[in-house]
Amino acid sequence: MSEELQPVFSVERLYVKDLSLEVPHAPQIFLEQGEPEVDMRVSTGNTKLEDGFYSVDVTVTVTAKLSEERTMFLNEVTQSGIFRLENIPEEDVQLLLGVACPNILFPYAREAISNSVTRAGFPPVLLAPINFEAIYQEQQGANA
Repeated sequence: MSEELQPVFSVERLYVKDLSLEVPHAPQIFLEQGEPEVDMRVSTGNTKLEDGFYSVDVTVTVTAKLSEERTMFLNEVTQSGIFRLENIPEEDVQLLLGVACPNILFPYAREAISNSVTRAGFPPVLLAPINFEAIYQEQQGANA
């Protein structure tokens, strides 16, 4: 009598893998007026650590500029997690790694960005949520 194995999806560890903040024109930049142009870039990646364990990274880069040559700050964080995925079909594993895991990690990355920007003396940056499912579908289409 064979017992069907239950699927497992769990968060084993969440951590900041990399965090950097640059304020290249400090302290003069604090005296300048103007509304900065804020650019955000997001990338994800994952690697298999061992059977059933995967590392997933979400890297968020935020650049605020007053003009093309006047950068207020450049802030980058890689928020990572170790996830346990067992007894899950391979196509579902890829979906979980590409969508569910980044959805779990992104709020932590967003908080790290906001905290470090505030500590640098700037108003907090509130980043809009990301549709990782749309990004995943786009990548799947590009790979097809």
